[in-house]
Amino acid sequence: MKPNEGTLGIITERDGEAPMRDGVILRAHIFRPDHPGQYPALLHRTPYGKHTSGYDRYVRAGYVVVSQDARGRYSSDGDYIPFTEPHTGDGEDGYDSVEWLADQPYCNGKIGTIGASYDAWMQWMLARLRPPHLVAMCARSIPTELTEVDWWGAFRPARRVRWWLTTIAPDLRRRHGLSPPHSKEEANRIWTEVEQGRWLDLQPWMDIIKYLPPGLAEYAESWLREPHRTPWRFKDYYADITIPNLDVSGWYDHCNATIKHLSGMQQQGGSESARIQTKLIIGPWSHINAGRRTNGTIDFGPQAEVDLTDIYIRWFDYWLKGLDNQVDLDPTVQYFVMGMNQWRSTDTWPPTGTKARPFFLSHSGDVRNLDERHLCSDPNPEEAEDLYEYDPKNPVSTLWTSDLFTTVSDRRQLEHREDILTYRTPPLEEDLEIAGFPQMILYAASSAPDTDFFARLIDEYPDGAAMDICYGMVRARHRDRLDKEDFLIPGEITTFHITLGATACRFLKGHRIRLEITSSDFPNHDRNHNTGKNDLVDSEMVVAHQRVCHGGPHASRLILPVSNEAIMRGVHA
Repeated sequence: MKPNEGTLGIITERDGEAPMRDGVILRAHIFRPDHPGQYPALLHRTPYGKHTSGYDRYVRAGYVVVSQDARGRYSSDGDYIPFTEPHTGDGEDGYDSVEWLADQPYCNGKIGTIGASYDAWMQWMLARLRPPHLVAMCARSIPTELTEVDWWGAFRPARRVRWWLTTIAPDLRRRHGLSPPHSKEEANRIWTEVEQGRWLDLQPWMDIIKYLPPGLAEYAESWLREPHRTPWRFKDYYADITIPNLDVSGWYDHCNATIKHLSGMQQQGGSESARIQTKLIIGPWSHINAGRRTNGTIDFGPQAEVDLTDIYIRWFDYWLKGLDNQVDLDPTVQYFVMGMNQWRSTDTWPPTGTKARPFFLSHSGDVRNLDERHLCSDPNPEEAEDLYEYDPKNPVSTLWTSDLFTTVSDRRQLEHREDILTYRTPPLEEDLEIAGFPQMILYAASSAPDTDFFARLIDEYPDGAAMDICYGMVRARHRDRLDKEDFLIPGEITTFHITLGATACRFLKGHRIRLEITSSDFPNHDRNHNTGKNDLVDSEMVVAHQRVCHGGPHASRLILPVSNEAIMRGVHA
């Protein structure tokens, strides 16, 4: 028997009806113990179609589980308003659903909420309204604001377009009496077998709107037209949240900006419990494989394999059942250090005690040779530059899973490309461990009025394997702020500050720290057309001549949050 797996039988009630304050009926599948009595309940609200199974362990552990279709989705009534709008009604529906559930004869009045990604957003929206019977939540993998789902001013076409077409559109097509596909399964099959290439090659992106059903077309147009869209920022809600939250994320999760919730809640949470008892677990996972030991082609070992269901049940056992299992004494943050493949704990993120360590870009000899570009501990007093051309018609390809989620990748597949600048340290003489948000200060110039720059951190193995650790990007026109466009003066050196994704990694002795600078990652990010026009409505593309400067007054550098100052002695030019 697995941990927390009880012996209770299960009663399943299909399409149970919950009336909302405006009379709209939301429907849910209800799974409850086949034994008399009242139980704490877990509410899962989703726009993706309520679950028909998968909750057995929760029910056998003594919980009622309710999986509910959001308003306007699947079997629920009403009109669907996506989360790009400032007022969706999801908060109010969530509040009403919690209080409806608490009033059911099989519930003891203690409610928790579960779900990830969009489903996590729905939890935050209802939690800020403070329904009286809501006790705790497990809202994981949702960024602190919508703009973090993409990157500043950019658009993630493959992930976003597939999501629209295969996840959101089918049910809306059914509701509006449009032609199939009407199910996620059929839409995914068509995408995989027929249409993926068509959509990923679409130009301009705004043309996709004509192929989308009502309710989604308007949503997509708003998303595409407003890179500075801010329908929600959780920092505005932290003071309203009074319940503890257990968050789980992964280093390769495109929504791992959820990590920022921790500090926000620690500083602004609306109760002592919310401030002290918000917890975070971060593993070497992507958006869809949390808890597994493998990610892409990398096996992080048995230490990375975590029984998340057991963790969630233990969490709710403490808060909803009052069991003295000492969840309250668990570390605030438990994070997985890649490379050494071990877990560490800390009270804050980033961990206290990290030191910013710069690695300066340099080169010697033939800069086309991988071995001649360096990351050095000291800046070069003489100014130099490296050049490449970025052609948006031939972008650097994204390395990811078949279902278009970011994952660990071996960058050797792209070493042949001349539009990627690669810089490396010598083989490390001792281990070097980092934890936090790596930074890139890049001095660069372009022939274009607008362009992109990507910075990617890589762990290079002695055998040449190049494991992707994290990356960041900047769209030049939005380099300072989203609500203001500041175009480049062609040829003029500009300072770009790039924050890479959160990570924790130990670069082992004999490995090299490696940095890639390039201008594209398609189709994970849309191609900057280099024209200064709106790339989403205009198809013109031009080649940009890029110049990366280093040395002298333009000392481009990678800054790593080193968490073991003592072992930095082994890093030198």
